[in-house]
Amino acid sequence: MSDLMTRIIDGEFAPDSRLPSETKLGHHYGSTRGTVRRALAGLEERGLVSPVQGTGWIVRSGRPSQSFEELRSFAQWARSKGMTPGGLVRRKEFGEATAAEARRLWVSPRARVLRVTRTRSIDGRDVMLERTSYPDWIADRVAAIADDEASVVEALTRDFGVVTAFAEHAIDAVPVSSADATLLGVRRASPLLRVRRVSYASAGEPIEYGEDRYLPDAVTFLVTASRESTPLTRTEFSR
Repeated sequence: MSDLMTRIIDGEFAPDSRLPSETKLGHHYGSTRGTVRRALAGLEERGLVSPVQGTGWIVRSGRPSQSFEELRSFAQWARSKGMTPGGLVRRKEFGEATAAEARRLWVSPRARVLRVTRTRSIDGRDVMLERTSYPDWIADRVAAIADDEASVVEALTRDFGVVTAFAEHAIDAVPVSSADATLLGVRRASPLLRVRRVSYASAGEPIEYGEDRYLPDAVTFLVTASRESTPLTRTEFSR
């Protein structure tokens, strides 16, 4: 039944359209109705389908959604949707802080920073390219984390007691570069959803300054706003 999830994510079924009946799906996949129903319940947990009384199941967005109302790492979010997160370091190097890194990480220009490039995956598929810079106070601890660690955020908390307390995000779209296209296995002209972020420890000091580039079919970001609380603003995110 994992094929059905792939078909939904790939857009074979349009959002708000009805899926074939449980009986037809059972015939197609050679499964019992109970197995089909459990599989559909799993897709519902991932935010891909919804049951409609009397009419069966309808397709939702086709993309797992991530909310900014609560702070979660990529791995924590993926697991909350019933998916398996992965990560692999592609490049790791120490260097001198650029002007942008110095400003975002609250360090002196040319201070020592660690830069890490990682591919992030969901259920074995690479869906995001993550480039992150870390200030000197935490750089050696990050460098010691295994290259295939699923969550650096969780590893920092588990192994070093460093907790990410809050973060700032800026979202826009960018064309994919040749290097990014190679790492993500997409065509040169593909657009990517870019999320730039700064994460902070509980005492207020920056932990990381990074940029995540998602495949456009990988995730939808959700923001809830009200008159009393509006977590999203439209602004320039300086480099």
